[in-house]
Amino acid sequence: MAEAIKVYTLEEVMDILKVSRRTIYNYIKADQLKAIKVGREWRVTEKALAMFLETGTEEGYYQKVA
Repeated sequence: MAEAIKVYTLEEVMDILKVSRRTIYNYIKADQLKAIKVGREWRVTEKALAMFLETGTEEGYYQKVA
């Protein structure tokens, strides 16, 4: 049987990272955090969140979103 993929809502990611919704959107816009849109809602896989936590934001991130 195939293993289920863990998927987080943006609210769950906000709680895990302790950041605002705007910050999460900025991470997605800057291609720092990989997310997919399902219907009208964004979702982040456990793998994408783990990769983000390993790498953090890249140098120059704040210039991209400013």
